[in-house]
Amino acid sequence: MDLRSLIPVTYLIAAVTFVLGLKGLSGPKTAVNGNRIAAAGMLLAVAATFFDIEFQSYGTTGLIITVAGIAIGGAAGFTGARVVKMTAMPQMVALFNGAGGGAAALVSILELTRALNGNTATPGETISSMLGLMIGGVSFSGSAVAFGKLQGLITPRAFKYAGQQIVTSLLFGGMIGLALVLTASVAGYVVVPQLAVMAGVAVLALLFGIALVMPIGGADMPVVISLLNAFTGLAVAAAGFVLGNQLLIVAGTLVGASGTILTRLMSKAMNRSIGNVLFGAFGAAPSGGETAGAMRTDDGRTVRATTVDDAATLLAYARNVIVVPGYGLAVAQAQHNVRELADLLESRGVNVVYAIHPVAGRMPGHMNVLLAEANVPYEKLMDMDAVNPEFPRADVALVIGANDVTNPAARSTKGSPIYGMPILDVDKAQQIIVIKRSMKPGFAGIDNDLYLDPKTQMLFGDAKDAVAKLTAAVKAA
Repeated sequence: MDLRSLIPVTYLIAAVTFVLGLKGLSGPKTAVNGNRIAAAGMLLAVAATFFDIEFQSYGTTGLIITVAGIAIGGAAGFTGARVVKMTAMPQMVALFNGAGGGAAALVSILELTRALNGNTATPGETISSMLGLMIGGVSFSGSAVAFGKLQGLITPRAFKYAGQQIVTSLLFGGMIGLALVLTASVAGYVVVPQLAVMAGVAVLALLFGIALVMPIGGADMPVVISLLNAFTGLAVAAAGFVLGNQLLIVAGTLVGASGTILTRLMSKAMNRSIGNVLFGAFGAAPSGGETAGAMRTDDGRTVRATTVDDAATLLAYARNVIVVPGYGLAVAQAQHNVRELADLLESRGVNVVYAIHPVAGRMPGHMNVLLAEANVPYEKLMDMDAVNPEFPRADVALVIGANDVTNPAARSTKGSPIYGMPILDVDKAQQIIVIKRSMKPGFAGIDNDLYLDPKTQMLFGDAKDAVAKLTAAVKAA
């Protein structure tokens, strides 16, 4: 039996595993198995490729290069998954996503170069190659900038300059224009140096990716990464058309569709359009912060600080406590300390649940994974729609490092940049304890009205250290 005849069937099975894997990722209980199923499908697809007649034509040299590439890529992926902290997961996703876009662009370049040199290129193949090159190039350079902003290698502030929109438009128009010229040349309508034009398209795609992402603030990078992930999927699908590989088309389309859906969900959770994220420069890192107790209003309201002992007493004698984790918890790696505090409170008869905002942490599901890492039961994690009706019945809401997603200004202040953004109704709890390093604004760069609420008490300090002290104080209460 010729094993090559089984390759299409193998690719079909792999495509099904990708769909099942995505379905598994829809919930924390099935996410691990979803990852494993999709990974098994990818392994199956890679193994089947070794029996492809074109691959075998590359001989021993091609086999050695391929195996070496698999080894290097596998080692990089394994190391990244094991070593990178959960708080750095968004930038790792950006890095891997950029690599995928770059690979799709390179495939398009190599295949079209071969066709142009052999005078076998067709307009259809050229269009597919140009799409793969342009979208992949934008994804590669844009993801590199997103990685740099999240990693602190590039300032997270929105980078704006005079004539920015004109420059970006010219880069985009030039890229599209050169791609059309090359396609017309292949069709025989014009005569141009084809390889030079293709190189121009590649350069403009890279520059456009940089120009597109640099003006966006660091707070919006997760949304940008999700969008660029969709771009990478489309680039891979285009590369699949170039290579005539059905699996690449299916896999790329799945990634493009899921990335687009995720981007829309994240934008909706922030009550903003994708256009506003890309062109609004909202979310620039604030230039400075306020110190504890600096917020004060004309009606005499001000921030009230509390002590560990007073906060512990509130928690120890409560009946219902809602923990609201945010990015501050993730940065401090306080999830294990929070679980320990929750276990202690539950041993005293206190009901404890966790309120999870869709964009808590840095990416959807990010906070769920962090808390699951600390063995917090899945049933204790409540999404925004489910937990908001519970806040009026909560004796204490314990906010740990969450800022903009708890700001009542999103409901009441029409002039606020976050007005209309769905938030957690923390201000409806009976008592509120906020653990925060300082009064520095969140990513939106505005003060949080919650901190002026008479029911709110601020416990200043590092989240991990503060929760550990709270735990010790509750034990002594």
